Amino acid sequence: MPGRAHVPGHSAANESGSNDHDGRPDENGCYVNPDFFDLLTGCHQRLVGTPLAGPEATARWLYEDAPFGVLAHDAAHDPRFTYANRTAQRCFDYDWAEFVGLPSRLSAEPDRREDRQRLLDAVHRTGFATGYRGQRIAKSGRRFWIEDVTMWNLVDGGGVLVGQAATFQRWRDA
Repeated sequence: MPGRAHVPGHSAANESGSNDHDGRPDENGCYVNPDFFDLLTGCHQRLVGTPLAGPEATARWLYEDAPFGVLAHDAAHDPRFTYANRTAQRCFDYDWAEFVGLPSRLSAEPDRREDRQRLLDAVHRTGFATGYRGQRIAKSGRRFWIEDVTMWNLVDGGGVLVGQAATFQRWRDA
């Protein structure tokens, strides 16, 4: 799609809003993609310097069972979510189909977007950031804090920035 970075082998919403990725849900409705898992975990290890999860972790575990939220968006000027694990989906009150393709700026209220953008810009420059805390808004209008956030760049094997990802270890209502 013109103007949008595509994370190789991973979902992205096309202009009609449907998923144009090769990773379709499995028989349990789980959106897992081993290539994207490798991108997430490899970039985290390389840039942050620590593993995203233990050595036994799989793409399925990260999506279904991780006790922390994981989000990713593409590298477009107005980035759109390309991934949200189930923990993140529960926090934001969106299911996969609603989350993927949503402009990530909508995860924060207008008066909180400048703070969010400063984080994105810092990560773009430095590769990663840790310790962020920010207020977000769920689909229902519920406001909540994401805390102990780590955000890092997603860089493909050719050295191209294809997006950014974040984890949040804790969250609580605002």
